[in-house]
Amino acid sequence: MSVPNFWADVSGGITSRSDPKVYVVQTATSIVQRCLLMATDPGDLVLDPTCGSGTSAYVAEQWGRRWITIDTSRVALALARTRLMAARYPWFFLADSLEGKRKEGELTGKPPSDAKAYSDVRQGFVYERVPHITLKSIANNTEIDVIWDTWQARLEPLRAELNQITGKNWQEWEIPREVLAGWSSNVVGVHKAWWDARIARQQEIDASIARAADVEYLYDKPYADPNRIRVAGPFTVESLSPHRIVPADADELIHLVDAAGVKVARETQSESQTDFATMVLEHLKTAGVHQIERGDRIEFTSLTRWPGEYIGAEGRFMEGETERRAAIFIGPEFGTVSRVQLTAAAREAAESRFDVLIACSFAFDAHASELSRLGPLPVLKAKMNPDLHMADDLKNTGKGNLFTIFGEPDINILERADGRIAVKVNGVDIYDPNTGEVRSNDVKGIAAWFIDTAYNEESFFVRHAYFLGANDPYKQLKAALKAEVDEDAWATLYRDTSRPFARPSTGRIAVKVINHFGDEVMKVFGV
Repeated sequence: MSVPNFWADVSGGITSRSDPKVYVVQTATSIVQRCLLMATDPGDLVLDPTCGSGTSAYVAEQWGRRWITIDTSRVALALARTRLMAARYPWFFLADSLEGKRKEGELTGKPPSDAKAYSDVRQGFVYERVPHITLKSIANNTEIDVIWDTWQARLEPLRAELNQITGKNWQEWEIPREVLAGWSSNVVGVHKAWWDARIARQQEIDASIARAADVEYLYDKPYADPNRIRVAGPFTVESLSPHRIVPADADELIHLVDAAGVKVARETQSESQTDFATMVLEHLKTAGVHQIERGDRIEFTSLTRWPGEYIGAEGRFMEGETERRAAIFIGPEFGTVSRVQLTAAAREAAESRFDVLIACSFAFDAHASELSRLGPLPVLKAKMNPDLHMADDLKNTGKGNLFTIFGEPDINILERADGRIAVKVNGVDIYDPNTGEVRSNDVKGIAAWFIDTAYNEESFFVRHAYFLGANDPYKQLKAALKAEVDEDAWATLYRDTSRPFARPSTGRIAVKVINHFGDEVMKVFGV
């Protein structure tokens, strides 16, 4: 089919009625599919900076393309993640696989290649094809002569017999196609046998011409195994902390505006930071700090400003019958709290005799998440909900889970007889505001946990991934995929003890634990 510049054939235009409507702006899969097949090959990387409902990622996953999709909306990312995890795709034959080589040999009539198969998607799929027949391909096909001679040895005796019993002298091209009136059953039988052989000869010649001719591959029609289905491959959901662009330095501003302007700019920035801290403290006082268990919520009886370099406020709460003092450290409005900042705040809180430090921030870097105590001072990291950016509207949306503490993972390192090690997660250590003690919770509050078995102290690389949770996600997975799932395969993922692995050359491993709200914490272990 010739495709013009105007695509009137795609279903529904930009939005499709055939696709389930899950997002307010949603591009039809037929449009994305056509663009992707025209411009990319299997294994290529597709970037969609406006994720939306995840159509680009969905189509790229279906057609064997790698993908990165980006969005600023948590709603869009949640919808896209659910769509990808619940999707089912056809199992296309890879050209670089044993099954694909057998299928290719079946289509070409040649023995399958005996080269080693690596299942590399970049080599493409096994596609349907149509012959591109030219006069040259027919003239150079010597197999046609062999087929003709083979069938002629059968056709000529039948023609001679037909001429004898009818009293005719028909040449091959003169034999009538239909049965003539008055023919006996014997004549009809010989006539049918001759035409059956003639048609079979032509079909074999046509097949030979098609095999020898050049072919046009139909890249939108790969062959699929009807007995297997495929789900989305491994992917991660990464997040960047909020940011804003600021001037390079004060000297640059001096050259751009006058002294009064600089003063105004600095005052405006200072006022912005003060307004942000005031807003956070107002909501912290009314919402409190949540943990996994309802009874572990920290409710402040008072919250007042504190004139410290890092400590912005003093909060008081009841620990049983005793009143305790909490130092409140507020992270940047646009940025991430580092371990250096957290350590400095903890030292300041310890010097001022606070009972606990509560650090509130939108994001903590990996090393900051490792710090849970400085001497006797507990350090609680309260992740602030991004909804705080909509402070003016929170009065209408409620204040639940604006500040959430996800404690330190309780981990055991298990030694194996063969020298390898394994990791067992027992739960999450939670600060109990009623007793001031840290106790371990069970694994029901953990949605997923990951291991970097060779942590380099710079970036966390997921090498092991496991899932937990109070509800049985196996049943939910079956319902989402509408298919049976291999229970033994699922059991290797749904577990609290990892598969054994060799000790890393770096001497360190890192364990990251994520709860059902998406909050995460990482802990590094020396092994």
